Amino acid sequence: MSAKSVTMVRVYIKEGDKDTDHHDLMRSIFKLLHEQHKVHGVTVFRGVAGFGSKGEVHADDLLRLNVHLPLVLEFYDEPEVVESVLPRIQEMVPPGHIVYWSAQCGCN
Repeated sequence: MSAKSVTMVRVYIKEGDKDTDHHDLMRSIFKLLHEQHKVHGVTVFRGVAGFGSKGEVHADDLLRLNVHLPLVLEFYDEPEVVESVLPRIQEMVPPGHIVYWSAQCGCN
């Protein structure tokens, strides 16, 4: 099996975040990756707790009725595909909410 160079991307947002058209941000990014750029695959992780640079804690507990839990969208594809979609995602999320790195995939 030969290794193929890919770029891994993680996008950090939270439930309830909206895009510029006031649609659900997670769904907008998911749709962009799935329908327009057809990346290899996307996984969305829902955190049970988290906090960002402002220190505001978001946690899943029974005392909070309006919870905006952390979400992480993770995907990978060939570097050229990621380079084509990354500027659009960067327009959709606040600065510092995207990390990416080079990786090797045992893809066929």
